[in-house]
Amino acid sequence: MARHGLHGSIRARPGQREALAALMLEAARVAGSAPGCELYVVSTVEGDDDAVWITEIWRSVEDHDASLAMPEVRQLIARGRELIDAMGERQVLTVLGGHGLDGEA
Repeated sequence: MARHGLHGSIRARPGQREALAALMLEAARVAGSAPGCELYVVSTVEGDDDAVWITEIWRSVEDHDASLAMPEVRQLIARGRELIDAMGERQVLTVLGGHGLDGEA
């Protein structure tokens, strides 16, 4: 069964990328405890001082949607609003498999 994936960037307000990245790493810990979360990775790109990239893999779109209703996630979203300038690129993925997913190679 294919998994639900998301890959995209969030543009921080100038000078706030590190604070936004720290918040998103906190979100990764919270999401990692949610049912169906298989991967939540936070990254930055050399040469872009404002973007934080997030890659998520979920067992299903329903699992992802349910995570957004978690009180801890809602609190993180509220805290992040003051750090975010804009939402960047966003891709919805159909994840077919790969190394690290349920023992797949």
